[in-house]
Amino acid sequence: MPDRKLPGASACVAASRLGVNGAASPCASARQPAVLFTDAQPASPFVKEGNQAQSALRKPSSELHRTRVFELSQRVSVQCGDQIQHCMLNSTAEKVLQFSQETNLTALLLEAKELEARVIILSASEEDAAAVYKAARFLNMTGSGYVWLVGEREMSGKALIEAPDGLIGLQLINGKNESAHINDAVAVVAQSIQELFEKENITEPPRGCVGNTNIWKTGPLFKRVLMSSKYPEGLTGRVEFNDDGDRKYAHYGILNYQKTRLVQVGIYNGTQVVMNNQRKIIWPGGETEKPQGFQMSTRLKIVTIHQEPFVYVKPTQPDGTCHEEMTLNGVLIKKVICTGPNETIPGRPIVPQCCYGFCVDLLIKLAMTMNFTYEVHLVADGKFGTQERVNNSNKKEWNGMMGELLGGLADMIVAPLTINNERAQYIEFSKPFKYQGLTILVKKEIPRSTLDSFMQPFQSTLWLLVGLSVHVVAVMLYLLDRFSPFGRFKVNSEEEEEDALTLSSAMWFSWGVLLNSGIGEGAPRSFSARILGMVWAGFAMIILRNPSDKFIYATVKQSSVDIYFRRQVELSTMYRHMEKHNYESAAEAIQAVRDNKLHAFIWDSAVLEFEASQKCDLVTTGELFFRSGFGIGMRKDSPWKQNVSLAILSSHENGFMEDLDKTWVRYQECDSRSNAPATLTFENMAGVFMLVAGGIAAGIFLIFIEIAYKRHKDARRKQMQLAFAAVNVWRKNLQDTKDASGSQAMAGTPSLVCNDIAGTISTSYHLSLLD
Repeated sequence: MPDRKLPGASACVAASRLGVNGAASPCASARQPAVLFTDAQPASPFVKEGNQAQSALRKPSSELHRTRVFELSQRVSVQCGDQIQHCMLNSTAEKVLQFSQETNLTALLLEAKELEARVIILSASEEDAAAVYKAARFLNMTGSGYVWLVGEREMSGKALIEAPDGLIGLQLINGKNESAHINDAVAVVAQSIQELFEKENITEPPRGCVGNTNIWKTGPLFKRVLMSSKYPEGLTGRVEFNDDGDRKYAHYGILNYQKTRLVQVGIYNGTQVVMNNQRKIIWPGGETEKPQGFQMSTRLKIVTIHQEPFVYVKPTQPDGTCHEEMTLNGVLIKKVICTGPNETIPGRPIVPQCCYGFCVDLLIKLAMTMNFTYEVHLVADGKFGTQERVNNSNKKEWNGMMGELLGGLADMIVAPLTINNERAQYIEFSKPFKYQGLTILVKKEIPRSTLDSFMQPFQSTLWLLVGLSVHVVAVMLYLLDRFSPFGRFKVNSEEEEEDALTLSSAMWFSWGVLLNSGIGEGAPRSFSARILGMVWAGFAMIILRNPSDKFIYATVKQSSVDIYFRRQVELSTMYRHMEKHNYESAAEAIQAVRDNKLHAFIWDSAVLEFEASQKCDLVTTGELFFRSGFGIGMRKDSPWKQNVSLAILSSHENGFMEDLDKTWVRYQECDSRSNAPATLTFENMAGVFMLVAGGIAAGIFLIFIEIAYKRHKDARRKQMQLAFAAVNVWRKNLQDTKDASGSQAMAGTPSLVCNDIAGTISTSYHLSLLD
């Protein structure tokens, strides 16, 4: 049954903490488990259900019974007598047990005896209390270690005769002094009438109540004045009322039942407890030292999880025992029987298995040091523990080992459970027994020394497409800038053509953007070409910074690592990528890395370094991050938490934890990671040098082509110059001839004309050859 909180408690419950001294507040004590016994009687002065106590007293018995059951199972306010104003005590009701006349008290008390709590709060009638005392005495529940807290009914008349020695109870001071109560009542009424007479006109009250339906007009006002009146010097103590009409400062005596007599050992004045004779308290069993108030169970339920090397799980022998083995460094393996789902059998039936490893050795050590026994079981769902929404609602519940611990299925988690803030809000962690961080596990690649090894980031198809894209973009840039009305060709018609974006300049721009070598000149000028340039720059950034979108990395679902990546804003992109690839367990993820289904596994460094040391095809890489530690998990109210932490600190000091590390974590069959930086050889980078050599050869080949082209162009230019010179000479000769023949007759010079025609034909032929 889940723990219940006692929001309200009286002085008697404060005494149950057994830490009351002097004038200390009864609410200043620490948490204490208690068992509350109550009957179905509505007139209990010791137990009231929240704020419905007064109204509950006026309900029919059947309705009252339902109300009481509900309230007792939700909120229980333990009162001192009938007063409503009570102190708030953070106590834990381990169980609320209700009984009636048909209840078997022996069975009910046996149920309470199995609990850890040894503080019993009893609320019952005089007769029922006597019956409870008899049954408790028969079951040895009134002896040493127990504390009984009761009200006035439970230590009067028949109940007092059967009451056990050491019982602690409350009794209203002057509760049976009728004359004192009458004196204080008359004084308060007289004071209220006088105050009312001075402030208001008092109307005449109706005479008689029987058959009279008239209401006294001054009645409500008189009630308000009466409830607000204060009489500090009453014979029964200070008289003052709260909004419900109950006295605020009623004084109660704290009584201790000692050998047939009640001895007052303290006073509760409504605000604090004053223990004026605490040393004279006799506790049950005749003890003079106050009991602890709880019994620490020495049989603990331990939950763990299969996670090598901390917990190995192997099947048992046919006879149900565990086979003896030795570790590689000669240490006898200590194994324990653990029940849990068998992963190798369909349906995962719950069967006994053998568990051993780092955490099992630690558990055995703690059990010997702290003197407890244990039963170990594997977590049912195979998860460490995280919060999940229930049926898509806003309510969250823990799963895994965390859920079993909080749900009472386990008393302690002994496993490689990472300590983090989210878990620490709900459970108590011991001091870390192992410090570690996160690292990355990858498969060790076989070194390749081929000439194309430097091209591994891209496949050959992708290299081909990138090269083709460079030239396509260059041509498109040239055409866009060429035909745009805002290109260099159209802005200034007198501008030299070499200032425009030529095809070679566009090619240089395209390669420069891709290789991030900087653009000195020849950038596009038109807006359309610049848009294409920006898109090409974005393409280059993506293709170079994300060489492979198929690189898969992951961790374990609903683990502390999963929570870490989910909560870190700067890692949100990584988490979105890895979320869909996360595995159910670390063993599955490690096997996926070995099978090349997963490229990188992010997990606890202690586990991954061990795996890499045992499986030579794996290696860890990178520096540790998110440093944390493994701790033993317990519930917040666990009485073992302090002793467990002290035992772990002692184990660190005496070297026991170091021995466990050497036995289970540090022994290696192969190197888990390189101890020195890897050295690159010529074989690793030969392809790069060949690429440079190819570039040099291509440059030399192109320079020869450029030289040949230059010579051809120069020869052609020289021929053109000679042709133009010949034409100019011919034209000059022709003009001179025309000028010289001006005075001669045309008929006398036929030979000269024929020579001019032959020179013109020859010059035209040479020009046609040059063209």
